[in-house]
Amino acid sequence: MKLFYSEHAEKRMKQRGITELEVEHILNHPHYIKKSFEGRKEAVGEVKNRVIKIEFIEIESYIKVITVM
Repeated sequence: MKLFYSEHAEKRMKQRGITELEVEHILNHPHYIKKSFEGRKEAVGEVKNRVIKIEFIEIESYIKVITVM
């Protein structure tokens, strides 16, 4: 599935040193995904002993990453 990143997500990823590959890995292999608010979901996973949370919206043909924590 195709990924799109909001400007906010790109800014946070840069600030926190998180790569697109790491985001893709977590979205494909999360520890868990839970419902958030307003139709959003939150994927939680771990890369290099670091827990990362990804807030996203899943549309039919793509995923829009809202923020990365």
